[in-house]
Order: sequence, then structure tokens, then C-alpha cells
Amino acid sequence: MKNSKLSINTDLARKILTGFIKSELERVGFSRAVIGLSGGIDSALSCALAAEAIGAENVLAVRMPYKESSQDSLDHAELMIEKFGVKSLTIPITKMADSLIALDPEMSKTRKGNIMARCRMIALYDQSEAFGGLVIGTSNKTEILLGYSTIFGDSASAINPIGDLYKTQVRQLSRAIGVPNEIVDKAPSADLWANQTDEDELGFTYAEVDKLFYLLIDQRYRLNELVEAGFDEDFVRRVMKRVRQNQFKRMMPPIAKVSNRTIGYDFLYLRDWGT
Repeated sequence: MKNSKLSINTDLARKILTGFIKSELERVGFSRAVIGLSGGIDSALSCALAAEAIGAENVLAVRMPYKESSQDSLDHAELMIEKFGVKSLTIPITKMADSLIALDPEMSKTRKGNIMARCRMIALYDQSEAFGGLVIGTSNKTEILLGYSTIFGDSASAINPIGDLYKTQVRQLSRAIGVPNEIVDKAPSADLWANQTDEDELGFTYAEVDKLFYLLIDQRYRLNELVEAGFDEDFVRRVMKRVRQNQFKRMMPPIAKVSNRTIGYDFLYLRDWGT
């Protein structure tokens, strides 16, 4: 399948997403935003969109390095801060994370990474209160479908402007909006430990899985149709299994229904009242 299937009208996407940020903030009485700026492409795009939507002076970009974070991540975050003129703050999370990590000398890299992600979200939501802005999400559609995030960590946010863009499309829009090439072109990484990359952990590239997702999600292809389209059956099954297993990360916690109007099912305030 050609990449053109994943191509987006970047001018239109830019207009829709900046409008979304502005209207969703205003709808709940806010005019400011807080973003965890990692130095990666996803947070860079969310930051650029927010700055355009509500003004750079109303955006706080928070860098939250751990002691093993790469210098490139800090430098690339600084590139965004300088280019887009947003307010910024650096909050190291090493002491906060290490106090918990130290409790188990045999702790796995995954557990450590989850702790770091949740420490960052604690810091980010604290700044949300201090700055008076809502937390803007930085997870893209590919990551959300794969469950490649920490629940109540990097997946947490008040609103998410890029959650319906595949990683391939995030790159397209990032180039169009002026995210520096150093950020757009580098290998995606959560920067949780030295030399960690997303694609090494996943076992496939974002380019590969985005082509599959376009047919699986957008075009509703079945397994046999995906195989007929040229995808390896084992790859398709592995991806579909991840999507199914991580559905819980894409939902609010289910509430047991015992009344006529249950929150999240029958009662959808504020939208119920046209607000």
C-alpha cells in the first residue's frame, strides 16, 4: 500500500486541531495549557499546535528529565521552547522516581519506566494547578491503539489534539507546522533508558504498522483481507492481539450499573444539557 493513503491535508488538520484546543479549553473555562515537553516529535507537535491556538504566552512547556535522560532530549525540547516562544520550566524527577525504585533492587526496566512516566504526570498536573492550564495530551493514534504508553502516566491528559493522527501523519503535520528537523527525523524514543527506541521495543516500525492500521482501523479490513493485501499473517495477528489486550487503556474505568442513569453510560453531563 502506498503512503499516499496516510497523507493528510496538513492545512486543514492544522485548522481543525488548533480550533479543537481553543474551543475545548474555553468550553471548560480555561485559556492556558500545560505540556510535558520530552524532546520528541509528539509533544513537540502538541506544543506547536497549542502555541498557535491560544498564544505562546499561555502555554507552559515542562521538561522533566531523569538522571539517565539523554542530553539530546533536553536540547531538542529547548529548540521548541526557543522557536515557538512558549513559557518553560524544568523539573527533574530523579529523586522522586528513585525513592520508589530503590525499594526493589530487582526492578525491571518496564516497572522503572512506568514509575518515571507517572512521576512526570504528577509534576505536570501540579503545574496544571499552579499555572492554571489544562494538561494537553501527546499520545498519537498508533501508540494509543498499540497500548504503547503508561496508563495514568504519559497517556493521561485533559484533552488530546493528536490522538487521531497516526505516527506517519504526526511527522507530516510536524514538518508543515515548523517543528525542527532534528526532532522530526530522529528515531522515536520514550527516553526511559540509554539507547532505548520505540521501534526496537515494539519489534516493527511505525511506518509498517501505520499502513496496517489504515486498513485494519479506517478501512475495517479483516484478517484474511490484510494477508491478501500483502501483510505477514503473524505480524497482523501480533498487532491485532496488542490492540485487543490494551483496550482497557483506552477507556475510563468501567462503572458497575445499579441505577437508571449511570455516569458514562446514560448520564453524559455536561453534553447532556447542551453545554
